[in-house]
Amino acid sequence: VKMIVMQRLIQVDGKVRTDMFYPAGFMDVVQIEKTRENFRLLYDTKGRFALHKISKEEATYKLCRVKKVFRGPKGTPYCITHDGRTLRYPDPDVKTNDSVRIEVPSGKMLDHVKFEPGNTAMISGGNNTGRVGVIQHRERHPGSFEIVHLKDAAGHSFATRLQNVFVIGKGTKPWIS
Repeated sequence: VKMIVMQRLIQVDGKVRTDMFYPAGFMDVVQIEKTRENFRLLYDTKGRFALHKISKEEATYKLCRVKKVFRGPKGTPYCITHDGRTLRYPDPDVKTNDSVRIEVPSGKMLDHVKFEPGNTAMISGGNNTGRVGVIQHRERHPGSFEIVHLKDAAGHSFATRLQNVFVIGKGTKPWIS
């Protein structure tokens, strides 16, 4: 592994990484130039990380969940994503819990999808980690954990906490394969 990494063959999110212990996380794009392979790190239904093979076109972007939107110095709008990125001047429609599509090498925001009923989402935490479903509705509990109800392709309904839900597409069409 050390030899492969030190030959600068592995890219994570479009940047060459030579640290063999580099922490790649959910939705990260891993590219191996020599074999022309591209992977996206997703969860399987047992909650483990799985490398999902993707096309060259799909490897040019990644989805990020918006954790916080605020105004910085001189009223500049910012948003913080789940992977620690800070985006300046995001679309004014982007709110907390939405997902933004980010161009991998540059880090520019391409598009966004709202957190709303009818959109496809993947669960990124809790007992349902890795499950994909369509958001049915959101139970608001001020001062406590908000609950989101989803329904998967097989018709099974399940619920989880709001912070575990990661929107991956508009309507029933996901932006990632």
